[in-house]
Amino acid sequence: MIEGYIISSNIEDMDLVVIHEYISRSYWAKGIPFETLKRSVENSLCFGVFLSSGEQVGFARVITDKATFAYLADVFILEEHRGKGLSKWLMVEILEDSNLQRLRRIVLATRDAHGLYRKFGFTPLTSPDTFMNIHTPNIYLKP
Repeated sequence: MIEGYIISSNIEDMDLVVIHEYISRSYWAKGIPFETLKRSVENSLCFGVFLSSGEQVGFARVITDKATFAYLADVFILEEHRGKGLSKWLMVEILEDSNLQRLRRIVLATRDAHGLYRKFGFTPLTSPDTFMNIHTPNIYLKP
């Protein structure tokens, strides 16, 4: 717990405007349409970081079957709230959530936060040759 902040996984608490504003400028989902983001939030297990006043300052979502697999995505803390331990607290809350216990695999993709995730047990893929994907970078910027 960090004084002045709360974390909620109540979907009704999520401020889609704040989330979209950040995610649509991110390197991983630049230009994502609001409706696409809204649908992704509605169909995920979401965690928001809020000031005690209710203003959203951070977010993460987990795509999961709640039994065997999860994909952690769209993690952010607004710049002006960084350096306070919020991302670490958010990761603790996510990994301790009852819906995410005893999963066989949790994966994520990051370009710049390896140090954070390493602290929570994430490692490079142990057998990357068994993983495949369809990746369409900049999909939201194409007409």
